Amino acid sequence: MKLIFGVLLAGLAAAQSAEWRPLTQWRESEFFGAGKVTFEDGSITLGFGALTGVTWAAPALPFPAAGYEVRLEAMRVKGSDFFAGITFPVRDSHCTWIVGGWGGDVVGLSSIDGIDAAHNDTSFSRKFDSGRWYALRLRVTPDRITAWIDDVQEIDLAIGNQSIALREGEIEHSVPFGVASYATIARLRNIQWRPVVPGRAR
Repeated sequence: MKLIFGVLLAGLAAAQSAEWRPLTQWRESEFFGAGKVTFEDGSITLGFGALTGVTWAAPALPFPAAGYEVRLEAMRVKGSDFFAGITFPVRDSHCTWIVGGWGGDVVGLSSIDGIDAAHNDTSFSRKFDSGRWYALRLRVTPDRITAWIDDVQEIDLAIGNQSIALREGEIEHSVPFGVASYATIARLRNIQWRPVVPGRAR
């Protein structure tokens, strides 16, 4: 288990504020066949391999299983599959938001009622340019999962009685919170969180 960088900055426990707080304490995810992970110039590079990623390294997350938002910037440097697979807690389970999977253009949540991001109702396709930063934001409340790309709302899932769970496989090494890429060199920066304030519209 290798710590990549950082010490959790002061103030993460002050959950009453709505300000964004940085997430800085990570380890390399224990994926078989992973590429090299490096931290340089304020960003994380996920090297080319199979699944490659970083997982939250502190004993506990600073945010709960609902009532929070996370955001980051992600870039596909080279490759043809997802450059951001964000695994996050929701209720008593976990889910992964896939950005740019299945050949490079599928976005969706894995998994809903056992159906992965390429085939459930959250799935859609869009083009992603290599070498460009994309702003990703995810909101999790007890009853909804909402996601934005470049400030455009792309997913708004009412959970209801649907089963939320990870796709079977190595993505479990991203629990409790992590970001991964697949067969793709990716860069990540500005990974942050904040509590959801009741009544916030965006």
